[in-house]
Amino acid sequence: MGEVKQVLVADDEENLRRVLKAQLQHDGYEVHSVGDGAAVLQAMSEHHIDVLITDLRMPKLDGMGVLKAVSDRYPHVPVIMITAHGTVDTAVEALKLGAFDYVTKPFDRAELRRVVSKAAKTRELSQAHVSGDPSERGRYRIIGQSAPMRGVYEAIEKVADTPSTVLITGESGTGKELIARALHENSSRKDKPFVSVNCAAIPPDLLESELFGYERGAFTGAVGSKPGRFELAHGGTLFLDEIAEIPVSMQVKLLRALQEQQFERVGGIKTITVNVRLIAATNRDLKASIAEGGFREDLYYRLNVVHVHLPPLRDRPSDIPLLIDHFVNKFNEKLDRAVSGFEDDALQQLMRYTWPGNIRELENVVERCMIFAEDGEVGAQHLPTEVSDAGGASPRLVAGIEATPGETGLKEAVRNATLKLEREFIARALEQTGGNVTHTARLLKISRKSLQNKMKELGLRDE
Repeated sequence: MGEVKQVLVADDEENLRRVLKAQLQHDGYEVHSVGDGAAVLQAMSEHHIDVLITDLRMPKLDGMGVLKAVSDRYPHVPVIMITAHGTVDTAVEALKLGAFDYVTKPFDRAELRRVVSKAAKTRELSQAHVSGDPSERGRYRIIGQSAPMRGVYEAIEKVADTPSTVLITGESGTGKELIARALHENSSRKDKPFVSVNCAAIPPDLLESELFGYERGAFTGAVGSKPGRFELAHGGTLFLDEIAEIPVSMQVKLLRALQEQQFERVGGIKTITVNVRLIAATNRDLKASIAEGGFREDLYYRLNVVHVHLPPLRDRPSDIPLLIDHFVNKFNEKLDRAVSGFEDDALQQLMRYTWPGNIRELENVVERCMIFAEDGEVGAQHLPTEVSDAGGASPRLVAGIEATPGETGLKEAVRNATLKLEREFIARALEQTGGNVTHTARLLKISRKSLQNKMKELGLRDE
């Protein structure tokens, strides 16, 4: 299913809301708009918002109040601040407090489009992995007691309160950002900014201005000067996720900034000095990238002062029951369910599965199972096919459809199986919400329009 990103615009000026809504809809987003800060929280609870754009000055609850509330309740929704030139300093302060970015009035269409696109992609790439309340199930708000995870805890304990650069490696979905935050929060820099940059979400030609900032007139659309992420992280920690995505041409300037803690903004001549502790992460083999010419060897050794490797979930199966307990509690609250856990048979199948998507995939599977399970325990019958069939399945059965090579082509069999799965999934969600299309769309994390189109395609509208 295609998913249209949903953007919420909050501003007390009706004309501005209308202009922003028209532009964003033209760019392919589904847009909701409200006129005050209190209405933001109501809209966030009613829709699956991917990006929030909010003015700084609004009635009932101002932009900073909105930022704090959304950061607490929806920490993975990027917040873009709208500001007039006179309040840029406040917007920069908002960035230090966790805002994703800011745009100034009057808007440059290309700049707004770039910022929203980057925020939407970051929202898609970033996930909540294994965060939760501290407990005996693990340390540093990380869940796991296995030997590989105890090694990670020991590394955090030794290196957290040092200025040393840390390189975190591990497959996608293992929780690298959570380790970076643990390093920051257990250091003497914990009261200073933690600035996270997903390098894969930023177009290569814009990465330099994102990291180092720019001066007015440095390029088309630069209507004012803007600090980069290095400046915003001054005194604190800068986390560069997916660092292997940085172009080789940019790696030279990054190396200099790391070695000397100095740089110039794009289009500027003044040298800026900062005090930043850098943490980098990647799911790629940087040594292989060096051999292929895609990563500088000198930058690699500058980053790899301390190396922390996160084990894939398949190498720590004893942690799976602990993670499941955490996700069950999380989704009981989110979905308003009363699931007590997973039956033994279902749990054994989950522990045998290889989890190519790691913790992120496990979280999605638990949520999916809890959507369709009755209150009580989740059984093996609720598991998705890729998990339940991991030990072997009938070659004739594809998602419940009898398929014989020769009688049915591969593409046709896959399409029929997909349509059947989509129909059953949507029908169950509609049943759970009593046929409320808006609530069902939010449950399925797609737009209301996409759901209506899919219901029409699958013959569910009449039903």
